[in-house]
Amino acid sequence: MVLELTLEITIVVEKNMGVFSINKRIIVGLIAGIIILSLAAAAVSGQAGKEKASRGEAIGVIYVEGVITGARGEGSIFGTGVASGPSLMEQLREAGDDDGVKAVLLRINSPGGSAAASQEVGNEIDRLRKQGKTVVASMGDVAASGGYWIAAKADKIIADPATMTGSIGVIMETQNMQELFDKIGITPETIKSGPHKDMGSPNRPLTPEERAIMQQMVDDIYQQFVDVVAEGRKMKREKVLELADGRIFTGRQAKEQGLVDELGNYYDAVKLTGELAGIEGEPVIREFGYTSPFEKFLSGVNIPVTPGSDFLGLSPREVEAFRELLKIQPLF
Repeated sequence: MVLELTLEITIVVEKNMGVFSINKRIIVGLIAGIIILSLAAAAVSGQAGKEKASRGEAIGVIYVEGVITGARGEGSIFGTGVASGPSLMEQLREAGDDDGVKAVLLRINSPGGSAAASQEVGNEIDRLRKQGKTVVASMGDVAASGGYWIAAKADKIIADPATMTGSIGVIMETQNMQELFDKIGITPETIKSGPHKDMGSPNRPLTPEERAIMQQMVDDIYQQFVDVVAEGRKMKREKVLELADGRIFTGRQAKEQGLVDELGNYYDAVKLTGELAGIEGEPVIREFGYTSPFEKFLSGVNIPVTPGSDFLGLSPREVEAFRELLKIQPLF
């Protein structure tokens, strides 16, 4: 089937700009294969568990994987993924509006990231719980800093004994490269509207006043983080402050300190979520935020837009024809 589709695509391309070399046909064939796999995966994903889910017996699974950011971009199959705040918020809203989903399981594998993005996702979890849906956080390899911020918003947290978690704190970094610039003969010049507009610039060191300003910012976000943990874990603020010095804990240590409820893996978390939601029997899993292999492939490919640019060894004319083939992307 892949071979047939490859030949059909090759014919279309030949009509537009001539014959591809054999290597280029292989590339098109690979993309055609990805398209077919994407269609099959999407069909299976959309059909699985539809009957039970319609009766309100499904658990929605949302993955928080990678560094948490406020950007919309997703990771590609060629690089490390990111946990996009806007994407996670959208998935949480979809789960909240889905009458077939009784509870949501957050599968977290994240070292943290943007405090603001973590806060936005956390607020959507609050909204989801107010809709009457149970939320459970399942920790994988790591659920630290912003990853723990999100987990603390859940009704229950389950972690593996060896999970790395905690890191309750805030960090802000700058680099002072002034001496390096002096050594290599670079003299930066800055024109600014106010004394602090270039605060944190690598061109110069921080002034004592600027250091105090940045420390106040860090302290303010830190206090917000402590409040989230104290409220979510139902712990005294003084106890949280004892633990919130930036240190990380294993899952077992976190349970001993009250930062985690139970120890177990993903399937244990699914079972717990089903029990808390009152689902009888084995719950149906409905994954949100599914991205097809074709979409991931495209997200990692940068197609040049300037005349004469080289992409996969294609000429500018071939690149334009290749673009036409990629217009099938919206189908996914």
